[in-house]
Amino acid sequence: MQLSARNQLAGKVKSVKLGSIMAEVVIDVAGNEIVAEISRGSAKRLKLKKGDAVTAIIKSTEVIIGK
Repeated sequence: MQLSARNQLAGKVKSVKLGSIMAEVVIDVAGNEIVAEISRGSAKRLKLKKGDAVTAIIKSTEVIIGK
C-alpha cells in the first residue's frame, strides 16, 4: 500500500492496552517510544499484539516545540 504521508516509521509493538472505546499502542522505533491512541475496534481488527512489526504513520499539519 502506498500512502501520501511521508513520515512513516517502522517499529515493533511494545504493548497494547485495550480500553472500553480506545486502545493505547506503544511502539518501539529505534529505541524510542511512540504512543498511539486508536479505536479499540481498529486494534482488534489489526489483531495488534506485543512484538508485531508495524509502521507508525504520522500525518500532521503542525509541529509544536517547547523548551
